[in-house]
This record gives sequence, structure tokens and C-alpha cells, in this order.
Amino acid sequence: MRTSISAISTRNATFAEDVAAYAAAGVGAMGIWELKLGADDDGSLALLREHGLGVANCVPRVPSVLPLNRPGMELPADPHERIALLCASIRRLAAFEPESVVVLAGPLGHRTREEGVALVREGFRQAAAVAREVGVRLAFEPVHPSQELLTGFVTSLAFADEVLAAPGLEQIGILFDTYHVCDDPTAEAWLAANHHRVAALHVSDWPAAGDSAARADGARLLPDPALPTGGSARLVRALVATGWDGSIDIEIFSTPSRFWGLPVAEAARQAQAAAAFLLA
Repeated sequence: MRTSISAISTRNATFAEDVAAYAAAGVGAMGIWELKLGADDDGSLALLREHGLGVANCVPRVPSVLPLNRPGMELPADPHERIALLCASIRRLAAFEPESVVVLAGPLGHRTREEGVALVREGFRQAAAVAREVGVRLAFEPVHPSQELLTGFVTSLAFADEVLAAPGLEQIGILFDTYHVCDDPTAEAWLAANHHRVAALHVSDWPAAGDSAARADGARLLPDPALPTGGSARLVRALVATGWDGSIDIEIFSTPSRFWGLPVAEAARQAQAAAAFLLA
């Protein structure tokens, strides 16, 4: 297994700064966010190779079938335009030979649940066909119920299984994100039965119950070494115990006053330490 940092964790750094800092921290791979890539993909690939970094999980510029309610990720509003852009991104990101390309449902908006499921399945079928053609695996990310109106209406592992239980979607795996499934009482049992379907792993923790400011920000935190049997550590170790051997990809959403405000080298050092702790 190898450690990885998802590039959104160092939001304000450039792709080149990410690569240099992650490699210096001893990370084995990085998770690429397409919005941080420049136009020179050959140059980006050369930079990764120069620094000895693999690629864990790639997040497309437009990752969801339905529009996200997040700044800069709302457009285009039309699901069919979004599907076309998603498919183009899958083709582009395949050159980086990632472990997975991440896909999301998006929030329902004015649609019914049935309409949303139909649109997501249609989009995922098209995306899966492209992924098979270019040789990458898609990873579908169910989100925490608190994110239903922002990031996606598929808010449990069970619902994700239901969405994917349709013809043409058999090869799509699950992105198991410890932040999103931390309080799902079925998560460990699901892992025991479905670990072979986990195409990607994102790791972060919820703020402590008393940290109301962080919770209001929707912040994610690094796994806490003081809690080796709780939070993300419990779930990651349950997954590792099944023999799963993908990248431990630390993904931190934060604010400028918290993790996103750290210099990129220090952020990478802390993320690598957290990922290494989980493998200890």
C-alpha cells in the first residue's frame, strides 16, 4: 500500500508546488484534481515521473451528473452537458494512469428521487463505457447525509449499491470516504462483504463534537493518532484487514484559517504523517 494526498488538501498551491511538496514529504502518490491541472498534460506527467509520484484518484472538473451546489462547480446546469464533459475528463485523466476516476451523483434540486436515479444511471452508463475504452476504473462516492443538498443525494452505501444495480454499471466501484461513512452503522459489515468493490479510499475525520466552528465550516481534519480505534482509523484498518491494497489518499476540505492556510510543505508533512500512522 502507498500513501497519497488529494490535491484539494493544499487548495492554494499549484500543481507543481503540490508535486514537489508531496514528494519531499515522502508520499508515494497524489490524488489529482483536474481543476488544478494546466494545459500541458505531457509536462505534468513528466513532473510526476521526475518526482517518483504515482496517481491515486482523479477528480474531474465536472465530477457529477447533477449540478453541485458548490462555488465554481455549479455549471453547466444541464445534466447532459455535464455528462459530456465528464466523459471528456475521463479520457484526459486516463493518461495519468490513476487508480480511479471519481464520479458523484450531485443533489436532486427540483427533481424527484426517481428522476435523479434515472439521470445518474444514464450518465454513469456513458461514463463507464468511456472508462472501459480507455482502461480506467470509475469510483462512485456516496456522501454524508449532511451533504445531500450540496454534493449528492446518494447518502449511504446501501443507496449507492441500489443505484449501481443496473445494467452497464457493473464495473463501477465505490469510493469509500471515511468522512462520509463515519457514522453509517453498516459500514464495517459492508466492507467485510464488499471490499473487492472499493475502487478508492479518501481519508479524513470529523471535527470533535465541541469544535462548533469547524463543524459549521464543514471542515475535515486529519486522522488523529490519539484515537487509533476511533474515527477514520477504525474504518481504514477494517478495510486493510480484508487485504485491500489501494492508496490511502488523505483528502482535507478546510478553510484558510485552518489546514488550507498552512504552507504546502507543512500540510504535506502532516498529511503524510497521518497516512503513515494508519498503515502502522
